Amino acid sequence: MKTASIGIEDKIDYLSSVLDRDIEHIQASLLRLNELRGFVIKRDDVALTRLLGDIKADLDSYAANESERFSIQKEMAGALGCEPEQVTLTRLEGILPKEKTIQLKERKEKLRSLTRELKKEYTSTAILLSDCMRFNKLLLRSIFKIGKTEAVVYSADGRAKQQAETAFVNLQL
Repeated sequence: MKTASIGIEDKIDYLSSVLDRDIEHIQASLLRLNELRGFVIKRDDVALTRLLGDIKADLDSYAANESERFSIQKEMAGALGCEPEQVTLTRLEGILPKEKTIQLKERKEKLRSLTRELKKEYTSTAILLSDCMRFNKLLLRSIFKIGKTEAVVYSADGRAKQQAETAFVNLQL
């Protein structure tokens, strides 16, 4: 039992480093969402393109970290004699020494806090982008409907007449 416990503690140490990278990733995502909103508001296309490129580049490293987390979960499930889905941080807290339990709880709380903040920031960003899209559609619709709707034009003697297919600017004198 002691050797199994030591193996699990080593896996917990490795899991802790993976969770630390998850924390760093979420913190970086929060910063990027703030930058994204700023670039959209400022209409800084160059910076926005660069930011989106950075995000794409980081996806591979995050995918590797996620894969490591799942492989640790499977290894721990084998050591604990349960299914991988049953290996949770709360369950691990119950079998670890007090010092490791405290460290694991701190990481878990940090992840919960950051995840809540990320959801809130994501929602704010989605609302901003949705409003920008709605405004752009409205603007484009109003611009392009001018040439397709009938406009009321007044003649020199003050009589109103309908004029279809008018342009943006009436060049008639």
